[in-house]
Amino acid sequence: MTSASSAASGIDPSRNSLKRSISNTLKGSAGNLVEWYDVYVYSVFASYFESKFFSPEDKNATLMVWAIFATTFLMRPIGAWFFGRYADRHGRRAALTLSVTLMAVCSFGIAIVPTAATIGVGAAVVLVLARLLQGFATGGEYGASATYMSEAAVPGHRGLLSSFHYVTLVGGHVLAQLTLFLLLTFFSKEHVSEWGWRLGFAIGGVSAIVVFWLRRTMDESLSHEAIEDAKAGGARKSGSLKELFVNQWKPLLLCFLITAGGTLAFYTYSVTGPKMIQTAFAGDDVMKGTTLNLLALTVLMLLQPVGGWLSDIIGRKSLLVFFGVGSVAYTWYLITALPQQTTFGSAFAILVIGFVILTGYTSINAVVKAELFPSYIRALGVGLGYALANSAFGGTAPLLYQWAKSAKQMDTFIIYATAVMFVSLLVYVFFLKNKGENWLDHERAMHARVGKR
Repeated sequence: MTSASSAASGIDPSRNSLKRSISNTLKGSAGNLVEWYDVYVYSVFASYFESKFFSPEDKNATLMVWAIFATTFLMRPIGAWFFGRYADRHGRRAALTLSVTLMAVCSFGIAIVPTAATIGVGAAVVLVLARLLQGFATGGEYGASATYMSEAAVPGHRGLLSSFHYVTLVGGHVLAQLTLFLLLTFFSKEHVSEWGWRLGFAIGGVSAIVVFWLRRTMDESLSHEAIEDAKAGGARKSGSLKELFVNQWKPLLLCFLITAGGTLAFYTYSVTGPKMIQTAFAGDDVMKGTTLNLLALTVLMLLQPVGGWLSDIIGRKSLLVFFGVGSVAYTWYLITALPQQTTFGSAFAILVIGFVILTGYTSINAVVKAELFPSYIRALGVGLGYALANSAFGGTAPLLYQWAKSAKQMDTFIIYATAVMFVSLLVYVFFLKNKGENWLDHERAMHARVGKR
């Protein structure tokens, strides 16, 4: 075997003992946790800081807040390209360290920006720019971290270990909800609207400093030979858009279609769902709604390792088909029934059933996508395929839901969401294998043969 071929194979199995794999997974997960906290602290505190960036008399203020949320997703494909290319050429660790630094700077910026009462429209401009940069960083975070955790995991445990990608992604949402819960416990709703939301963003910025150190100490999952090969001339293929669209377009298309229904369900269930509960338990029941969301999202977080572990036994395709069938059948009920609930138990049950279905996708989607691509193009392929689908279907879901609610066109939104999930279901059924050798297995075997020589 030539040095070029061994370099291209990527992962060095000598680094992948179970103990070391767990250590690297935890370090990578910590960064993912903080980055996604920074993403979700916006949606959790949106109703509290809305009046600080837009006039309370503006009837479109809520729509504008969610439009800004959706706009940030436009930057994700650009971030996926930049950080994916960087990760495939310079290593996963370097790309992940850079992305968390950018997230921290933006969180601090939002935390200290003057309100519209002080600088007028400038406040909204700063908010938009900061969120666009965070969208850019998040676009890179997903591909690089999903790739890193899948590569760092040992065979036989890839589903379980890589599931911590979404444990921490959902965990970021849980921490954001917990922050709001604690603030509402010790301060009034008015205090949270006045200054408490700033604390939420500041916490994300401070936490990123710790993560910056952790990410600098974790192992690099891309082999030294692969990085050197990229520097020596292999960069023409490593992280190359031309290589991706010309020679890897089939796995890229699969990655996009796998993500489409999953990301739409994720943002409908885990972002819009809690917002429905906040509305249903508005006013004097604000703490009840916040508590319900916190508990339900904690259940979703704890379900991820269960789904990952199960996929190592029964296969990834089985879980994805479970999600696809479940989401197609359940989405209509969740969207129509959840806003009508007035009791804690019924609302909790409806949301958690949705989260059980959602786990069929979230717990394994990182490793499923990583297994589609060879190492020299993996971070770019996973990141860009996800980011394009995420921008088109995921980030727009809360905005489209809010529009449908305002325009009394909820049936239209439900039909649209169900149709996208059905298309992804068809992909899971007809274009994925349940088990069998994949790129991660192939690369490990190649390195094992080289090591014996």
